[in-house]
Amino acid sequence: MTETVTMPTATPATAPVSAPATDRPRGVRRVLLETGYNLSAFPIALVAFIVVVIDLALGLGLAIFIGGILLISVATMVARGFARFERIRLRGMLGRDAATPTYLCAPAGAGFWRRQLTPLKDAQSWLDVVWALVGLTTGTLAFAVTLAWWVATGIGLTYWFWQHWIPEGDESGLASLIGLGEGRTTESLLNLALGVVLLLTLPWAVRLVATIHASLAWVLLSSRAELQQEVARVEGGRDAARVAEAESMRRLERDIHDGPQQRLVRLTMDLGRAKRQVSDDPDRAAATIDEALAQARETVAELRSLSRGIAPPLLVDRGLAAALEEMLAQSAVPIESRIDVPAQLPPHVETAVYFVVAEALTNVAKHSAAASASVSVIDAGSQVEVRVADDGIGGAHLAKGLGLAGLRQRLAAVDGTLEVTSPEGGGTVLVARIPVLQG
Repeated sequence: MTETVTMPTATPATAPVSAPATDRPRGVRRVLLETGYNLSAFPIALVAFIVVVIDLALGLGLAIFIGGILLISVATMVARGFARFERIRLRGMLGRDAATPTYLCAPAGAGFWRRQLTPLKDAQSWLDVVWALVGLTTGTLAFAVTLAWWVATGIGLTYWFWQHWIPEGDESGLASLIGLGEGRTTESLLNLALGVVLLLTLPWAVRLVATIHASLAWVLLSSRAELQQEVARVEGGRDAARVAEAESMRRLERDIHDGPQQRLVRLTMDLGRAKRQVSDDPDRAAATIDEALAQARETVAELRSLSRGIAPPLLVDRGLAAALEEMLAQSAVPIESRIDVPAQLPPHVETAVYFVVAEALTNVAKHSAAASASVSVIDAGSQVEVRVADDGIGGAHLAKGLGLAGLRQRLAAVDGTLEVTSPEGGGTVLVARIPVLQG
């Protein structure tokens, strides 16, 4: 079974949730849906205007009484309901993205008055009220233009049929007024031509007024959702960075304790033993010193390895491409590589790419039992794509604790994403995408 895990930047639970994007309708269906949207805009906006205005007027008039404040709060809640309905119309009839912002809510267990007054402190609730008041203007425009265009189109295209029931009169028709002549035939042809022109321009006219009404609705009802999502994304990245930093420090502390610290303790004991042996047994003292020297070399090598895990010197001195080439050259598994990155990338991007490749190759060497692997690091303009694939046993996922969880946190800290496809017995493909901030 193939397991594909997509791990984007973490988002707090309080973040606004966007509704899934709907494919915008096309052709005749789009014209009909936009027409329905425009024709229904006026009655919906009229009802919202009347209800909210009456509620607000009563609330302001009775503001000196307790009931007045409650009526104003009710008005904001009613406006919320109309706003939610309008977002549904935007998504369902126009196929537009219309995310619902996060509303300010009273905490669980709050008292009656706090629950009732909390909507009055919410900025989005007042934007909903503004929409209930001003939406009538654009709704009336959309309704009037759409209805007039459809009626004029229908009259022009069918005038030739029903003109026979118009009694003859002395009044001059449109054709005679503009100097094209008189008679039913001339009048019929002129109206037919106008009907064709109105029919051809109907989609554009309907779309224009629908866009005006929908754009105002989006600005008032959904624009704050994008800001809230951006704030949530930044907070999620900050939290992920803190978690990744804490994990890195704990791993470094554990590695130092289990490696160099133990070697240094043994080195101290060996040197102490050699000191005691110098006078009694110089040969054994020399052997002990040789062992201590070996321990010192191994400790230095291990400390260098740990320092590369913190900030690889080659990455800092010569850049990402050189650091990756050195890493690939030291791999225990044959690697086919393609490194195509610019000489200058933001430091956080270079570090993230380096550690993605390092962690992936570590997993390949320790867990995959692969005979070969491939590494691709490509600059895609707005992002750097890292792809590491092997022909091993597969089965890699977060639950096995192969370092992917820590890698996910590191990528989340730089707004990156991680995808892992690893069927049992079918190798593993790891794809990381790291955005590059453009100046």
